[in-house]
Amino acid sequence: MAFDEAATVGTVLRALDDGMAAEDLLLDVIASVQGRVGREWAANSITVAQEHAATAINDRAVAAVALHPSVHKEPTRGRVTVACVDGEWHALPARLLAEVLRIRGWRVDYLGAQVTAPHLVAHLHRTGPDAVALSGSLATRLPAAHATITACQAVGTPVIVGGAAFGPGGRYARLLGADSWAPDARAAADELACGPLPRPRPGHQAIDDLPHLNDQEYTLVARSRPRLVRAVFTQLENAYPAMRAYTEVQRERTAEDLSHIVEFLAAALYTGDEDLFCGFLLWTAGVLEARGVPAASLLPALELLQRELQDFPRATATLRAGAARLTATPLTAAGTAV
Repeated sequence: MAFDEAATVGTVLRALDDGMAAEDLLLDVIASVQGRVGREWAANSITVAQEHAATAINDRAVAAVALHPSVHKEPTRGRVTVACVDGEWHALPARLLAEVLRIRGWRVDYLGAQVTAPHLVAHLHRTGPDAVALSGSLATRLPAAHATITACQAVGTPVIVGGAAFGPGGRYARLLGADSWAPDARAAADELACGPLPRPRPGHQAIDDLPHLNDQEYTLVARSRPRLVRAVFTQLENAYPAMRAYTEVQRERTAEDLSHIVEFLAAALYTGDEDLFCGFLLWTAGVLEARGVPAASLLPALELLQRELQDFPRATATLRAGAARLTATPLTAAGTAV
């Protein structure tokens, strides 16, 4: 947190010189520190600016490890493309996986954050990798992940996925038809080392293979997000006149929170899983509590959204489930669910 990039890089290079395995350094030190950075931000112990700065320094530390003479070697295995889901800006997990695969002898094309399906498929046509490793941290990107998985498989390239977006135990990886899932970078590297992933069959997974999407609720809610945010914001102002005295920053934050609620509601409708939405609400409640905002402040917004979406049975059921979970779950002083 001193933002001393030179000291950080020097520390990891000394660890390599002292004989620490590069993979352990990447995953047990740098990745662990990054996890703590995220938890400290959620607990309101550090600012967004501090979180961004620490992440940038961690990224430079990863680069320093990757370029160390003891690590940088010629590939002895096949080729893997590593990319983040379209709309996914949390690139460090994918970067760590790319470096672990290089250490294990793979030739790796690391494409970074927010890779669209057409750009990824164009790359696959040019390079013909053995597999695509797709990373996603935010569940709101699952519809884009589904499209990307399907597009890669359509050109005969198997897809292994990982990251928090794919849910506990990789439940959404299976739902969206990924060829494999791994809980972390080590497991992904181990899976790829066991042998080539089977080439997907033509038509292996169609984008419309989720029958619950036939009701169009996901599409209509996702497309209506700006209108829903405006409507709920206006109704909150009418119900709670104190909101009219909010600063511009407070108004922007409130609108952002409402937008995130609708985004995660849409993701829950896409996957057909209420737990996805409930988990997001509990996480948001913890973040708010850590900043002195009562978790109960989310309940009026959920009630207003139910009114706006009264003709959408799955959406209203999901909102009711979220409100019930929020009411029933105590939070610790640090703002996390007990």
